[in-house]
Amino acid sequence: MFHIEVRPEPSDIDELDHVSNLVYLRWVQQVAVAHSDAVGWTFDAYRRLGAVWLVKRHELDYQRPARLGDTLTLRTWVGQWSRASCWRETRICRDETVLVQARTRWAFVDLTRGRPCRIPDELMLTFGGNPSPPA
Repeated sequence: MFHIEVRPEPSDIDELDHVSNLVYLRWVQQVAVAHSDAVGWTFDAYRRLGAVWLVKRHELDYQRPARLGDTLTLRTWVGQWSRASCWRETRICRDETVLVQARTRWAFVDLTRGRPCRIPDELMLTFGGNPSPPA
């Protein structure tokens, strides 16, 4: 599991005086990128490999609001793997209270063809996946 902390900025607050839904989505992507960068898989590393992660689906469940002045912890990990995609889980918490639960389906896409491609074993192992044995 990987985590970062964030504090909402005044521009993150909506008309109802809490964090906007769009900001939560931004944070879900921000913590995913930070996790990848932290383990050495930067955007440049993916480009050298010839493939990158693209979002196929986001699912966000809003349970409680965050407000200006809160310190929030964004926790993320990769939960499920397939040959060319994975599900990344994210929790946005204030103290130990879960405010938002998110699941994101990421597809691993070949930059030349623009089509999903097989996730290399070394990449899967870096994020705690279990590569399948060779056929």
